[in-house]
Amino acid sequence: MTDHIQRSRPPMTRLLLVLVPLAVMLGAFVWIASLDPLRGFNNGAPPVEALTVERTILDGSGISLRARAGGSEPMVVAQVAVDDAYWTFTQEPAGPIARGDAVWLRIPYPWVIGEAHHVNLLTNTGATFGHEIAVAVSTPSPTWGQLRLQAVIGAIVGLLPVALGLMFYPAMKGVGRRGMNFLLALTVGLLAFLLIDTISEALELSAEAAAIFQGSAMVWLAALTSFLLLMAIGRWRGNPEGIALAFYIALGIGLHNFGEGLAIGGAFAAGSAGLGTFLVLGFALHNVTEGIGIAAPMLRARPTLWTFAALTLLAGGPAILGMWAGSLAYAPQWSALALAVGAGAILQVMVEVSAYLVRQNADRQAALMSPAVLVGFLGGIAFMYATAALIKI
Repeated sequence: MTDHIQRSRPPMTRLLLVLVPLAVMLGAFVWIASLDPLRGFNNGAPPVEALTVERTILDGSGISLRARAGGSEPMVVAQVAVDDAYWTFTQEPAGPIARGDAVWLRIPYPWVIGEAHHVNLLTNTGATFGHEIAVAVSTPSPTWGQLRLQAVIGAIVGLLPVALGLMFYPAMKGVGRRGMNFLLALTVGLLAFLLIDTISEALELSAEAAAIFQGSAMVWLAALTSFLLLMAIGRWRGNPEGIALAFYIALGIGLHNFGEGLAIGGAFAAGSAGLGTFLVLGFALHNVTEGIGIAAPMLRARPTLWTFAALTLLAGGPAILGMWAGSLAYAPQWSALALAVGAGAILQVMVEVSAYLVRQNADRQAALMSPAVLVGFLGGIAFMYATAALIKI
């Protein structure tokens, strides 16, 4: 009876039932803000202030810092000290820094290459915020030459290894049931390592971001949202298999590589990339297995050469885009967010590949605990762990 009455209400009545509580809620918030109920507890203490340095640029004009405010009220940077000496500075834009806003602080300090410098930012309330420049080196300018160099490195660490991994596809075609199980489990293993590595990197970067972004919560929520959205899209027309599943794997790896590219591009922008030949080779070797994992679900399909090219671009191309974005506009919170989205995509691919592995075997429980699956899964993790040691500096 109650359900019938609710269904018979006219649309205008339903709209009013929603608008009236919203209006009351808005009025309550306005009343609370105007009343300022905590005013009686004010003992004259200064407001809570927070200032986070997101980016550092060193060039011929001195030191430039991008700082973001996170205090309870607008704050003013009154003085800047570098190596215990006060220096003049300019702020862009000028004036008090509102909560959540970011400004550039330009300091004409004659920094010395290879040396460490300590910057202290003092507000008009007397609060100080320190920023350490561990090794001073000139920040590369975002010229076309630099962007081309980054594209070459991005292609070497992103496109080339994926293409090399996909070249194993003809050799993989002849594997039997056990070989297929091994390759699918290998894919899940390497994705499991990427998932853990991506989440840990995202959490590390989020800790460097301003508190207003709620770094760790942002990472977990972005990863969960990415996972759920991609699961919904992937199951829109049934369970993905074959070439469709390969594209989902490439998408997950591509999002991960975009986040990695942001971090490398940020290192370029800071002048501290340190990418030697051995390190580049380590990146390439580390990513070759990604191409093998992308090829595994397609062994019963007949992909064209254009399919392989598209998979290579989807998985490896984002590394180049990430390097460009990181070198031009690096900020720890956006790198953490990109890695979190990639982590959600990787988890979605792990679920789909595992489901595909189960569907390929009549005796599902025995297949999951078979030596081929266990060796493949643990082998994927071990290989990724061993090659990751080459790129950790």
